[in-house]
Amino acid sequence: MTAATTTMPKAGKGYRYLVVGLLAVVYTFNFMDRQILSTLTEPIRKDLGFTDTQMGMLGGLSFALFYTTFGIPVAWMSDRYRRVTIMAAACSIWSLATAGCGLAKSFVQMALLRMVVGVGEAGGSPPSYSLISDYFPAKERGTGLALYSLGVPIGSMLGAALGAGVAAEYGWRTAFFVVGLPGVVLALLMLLIIREPKRGGLDPLIGGSDAHAPAPPPFQVIGSFFANRTLLCVAISSALSAFVGYAMLNWNAPMLMRVKGMSLKEVSQYYSVVLGVTGVVGTFAAGWLADKLGQNDRRWYAWIPALAFCVTLFALAGVILSPTWQQTLIFIGFGALAANMYLAPALAVVQNAVPPGERTMAGAILLFVLNLVGLGGGPTYLGFISDKMKAEHGVHSLLYGYGALYPIVILAIVAHLVAASSIARDKRLAAAA
Repeated sequence: MTAATTTMPKAGKGYRYLVVGLLAVVYTFNFMDRQILSTLTEPIRKDLGFTDTQMGMLGGLSFALFYTTFGIPVAWMSDRYRRVTIMAAACSIWSLATAGCGLAKSFVQMALLRMVVGVGEAGGSPPSYSLISDYFPAKERGTGLALYSLGVPIGSMLGAALGAGVAAEYGWRTAFFVVGLPGVVLALLMLLIIREPKRGGLDPLIGGSDAHAPAPPPFQVIGSFFANRTLLCVAISSALSAFVGYAMLNWNAPMLMRVKGMSLKEVSQYYSVVLGVTGVVGTFAAGWLADKLGQNDRRWYAWIPALAFCVTLFALAGVILSPTWQQTLIFIGFGALAANMYLAPALAVVQNAVPPGERTMAGAILLFVLNLVGLGGGPTYLGFISDKMKAEHGVHSLLYGYGALYPIVILAIVAHLVAASSIARDKRLAAAA
């Protein structure tokens, strides 16, 4: 692997949107591969005899442990070597491992393959954040990162639509092949299309220091991240938000089928559309609003998700109390809209709050905290509560898991308000603005 080049992108605005568009497509398949398991929870659970806790671990903990652990060393490499090459290799790994899940016949086999998916996906987002920050100036970075983050709702939508649709016709094993294998083609397209930009080429010199200095040692970056009050607050608030978001995202489809009477085909036709439309609107609106409102008051980067999670309190009640899947879908839509409004603002704050040479590592550290707590804990927590309540409440045990998310939502709101206070006092963010 050769050291990263420092050539500025020669093309103009159109090319940078082509780059972020391709990265968003890759992220879409990244999230399809990550989330297809939640869509196929019911057929896999029935076929292989897994418990809710085991399914929660497959969708969360077994993936998140390796995703977060490998994210740090991959980010260290990405701050020193060619990011596009690293991302292409990672895309091939997670795509092939996803297809391999279609061959699993036991919990151990499925867990091992999900771990490999996590290892591969560790090389996806942090290098992408860094690349986008070198194609978009600070004042437009929230919008660029929001466009990239559309991969989350679109990937969730296509994972539900394609995964459930293929599984309904050909079985859940075939669905893994169909969703996983196209990623190998995307890896080749990245190598052919995306040029490596100069690190920090769009950033000003701050305080007389060299904004384009080489990346410092990884432990120094980790120490600086957790010593920075703003970054720590953003990481904690994002982790709590992700805990709620991933818990609902991983259990919405099983809950609709098991409790509300929805079929796998209806999940493909209706749930996927609600998930995609509300997620796209929430993700892009959050980044765009943060850029616009944040020019006058940077606290909007945290106020926006705080307000969004107030809506989640209302949405959870509707999900629990609605008697039909049609009514439940309406409240899931509100929940999905709100749950996607923390990520783009958080990414913009982190990318603007650190020097260019630390951006990939800083993004990886944010994802480490966010996914270890959120993705690792949320789905497992809800599944565990469901298993504990199953003897007394039967299929409705899942709804008690949803009810148990209320304290976490309140903590997330408080954490975002604390983060807003820190953002207002951050000198580097003020200079970037």
